[in-house]
Parts: sequence; structure tokens; C-alpha cells
Amino acid sequence: MKKILTLIISLSLVAVAAGCGTKADGDSKGAAAPVKTKDTITIAWYPNESGAELKDAREELGKAIAAATGKKVEHKTTTDYIIAIEAIASGGADLAYMGPQGYVEANAKNNKVQPLVVPSGESGTLEDAVYYSWLGVRKGDEAAYKNGNGFAIDKIAGKKFSFVSNSSTSGFKVPSAGIVNYFSKQDQYKKLTVDDLLQGGKDKFFSEVLFGGTHQGAAVNLLTGKADVAAFCDTCVANYVEVSSGTANMPGAVYKVKQGAAEPFNTQVGKEFSLISVTPVLNSPLAINTSTVSADDVKKLKDALTSDAVTKNPKIFLPKDSKDAGVFKQKSGKEKFLPVDDAFFGPVRMLSNN
Repeated sequence: MKKILTLIISLSLVAVAAGCGTKADGDSKGAAAPVKTKDTITIAWYPNESGAELKDAREELGKAIAAATGKKVEHKTTTDYIIAIEAIASGGADLAYMGPQGYVEANAKNNKVQPLVVPSGESGTLEDAVYYSWLGVRKGDEAAYKNGNGFAIDKIAGKKFSFVSNSSTSGFKVPSAGIVNYFSKQDQYKKLTVDDLLQGGKDKFFSEVLFGGTHQGAAVNLLTGKADVAAFCDTCVANYVEVSSGTANMPGAVYKVKQGAAEPFNTQVGKEFSLISVTPVLNSPLAINTSTVSADDVKKLKDALTSDAVTKNPKIFLPKDSKDAGVFKQKSGKEKFLPVDDAFFGPVRMLSNN
């Protein structure tokens, strides 16, 4: 974990070096007033997890939450990151499965929003509780990014680039900070900022900038040729692609869209992309609004979600060899939900100030 945090913190130092302040944990901006605890618990889902193919996975988690609290559970699927962030911050949702950056933004709006649990790493601990931010190019284009036995991102300048959303950790914050950190060491780009990456054009860093809205959307922007390079994460496309060659989550790995892939990949079956950059990112929390959920229910939820019953539920933690679509997956068989506090996301909060 120390190595991972060091890597993420090193990216966030771009913000510090630029004179950006860091927000103190627990600080709040326009914190929502406490609202009466409701008889229904509403879960907000990012667009990445809102697809029809994940309905069963969402509902199975909802059943565990209903059983733990004795309350009805409603699912609020969304088409935009901001909708989910605003929902949990305002109390329109009680729980939200969201990326680290989205959590930091929701907590900044309302410090009653706190992380409840995160999925562990393959070790079953927080030591390797990460997923991966990718920069991908279409198969056949990767040779332009080769650097000796590895890859370098020098040639992304001037390309058509697709991010996910500017509220996405792995689809914007981490890759944009990494790009600035890398290129600002060169005289030509020494004044480059993250804001310079938001729009493309003749005199811009990228010739064109797209936002896919979801990780799936960013990947499809790449596969359809709308973008030359795209940022998206491994977990959000895992239901649709498989390793074709190379080692998973390593630069040089080639992924292919699976037969039978659901929308939006259903028209891209067989198409391939190569990874030219891979960066670890802290795992995504299931966040809770503690002003809409009682302390008693918070405890019940934490106990239930970290229980063996949930860990061993194959509809919540999809077995490694399963062909079904799921939100959470087993790789080693040790994965489970673990309680976590706000301090865990300190490196992401630093990064968010960039």
C-alpha cells in the first residue's frame, strides 16, 4: 500500500507545486442539514454501473441492505457522474457506489457523506485495494508509443483524446495529473496545466478532446476512431473485454471485445486495443450520507456488508470463472468489503486540488 500511496501522492504533488492548497479532512462546503431518517434506502449508481446487464448485481446488493436494515431499497441509476454525486450530497440518495474523486467531491459538498466500505484487494486487505487507470490506443497503433522495451506517452500530444468525465478519478484526475507531471518537465510544456487538457484545438495540447460520459463510452470512442487515445479503467470494462495477448494491467497488453458483449460494446465485438500506460488508483467506496441514515443502521450496514454471507454471495462478488456481469469480482477468492474512513482518500483529495 505504501508504494501505491506514494505513486498517487507523487501525482498530487503537481497540484502542490502549482501552489494549490489542500482541503482539510472533514471540511464542508454547504453541508446539508440533517434530514429525518427514511423508511426507504436509496442507492445511487454511476453511469458505469447503471446498465441493464448489471441489474441483477445491483438488486442482490440491495437485498443484503434490505435484510440488514429492514427497509425497502430503491436504486437510482444515472446517466451522469454529477447526478450521483449531487444525489448523495443532497440526501436524495442515502448510499452511492462512486469513484474516489466523486466521493471527495460529495464530501466537500456535505461532510456528512462518509465512506462506508471499499472492496479489498486480492490479498483480502487494504494493502492492494486498487484498480487501474489505463491509457489505451487501437491495436496496430501502439508501435508509435514504444520506447525501448516499454512505452512512453510523448506521442499523445496533438492527438484526439477521450476522457470519461472530469469527476472521474481514473478517467480524468489521475491521467490528467500524470500527463501534466510528465510533459511539464519539457520546456515546450513547462506551463502546462490540467485546464489545458479540457479542450482541444489548433493551439491546444490535444487536437480534440472528448468526454465519454462513462468508462465504456470512452473506450468506444477509442474503438470507433473518434479518439486516438482514451483514458478508462479496468474494472468498468471488465464485463465486456478480455486479454488477447500480454499480461493484464500491464503496458503492452492487448484487450479484445468479447463475443456477446452488451451495449455499448455490442457493435465492437472482436475489436482490440493496446495499453500504453497503467496507473493504480485507490478502490471505489460505497459512500453513505450519515444525516439520512441512522447510526444504528450505519452499524448494521457495515456489519452486513463485511459479513461472510455477503463475501460468499456469488451474485455480489462474482466468482473468477463466472461469465455473468457483475460490479464486484473475485480474482483470488479473498476479496471482500472492508470498513474504511475518510483519511484513506487523503491522496485523492490532494490530487483533486490540481
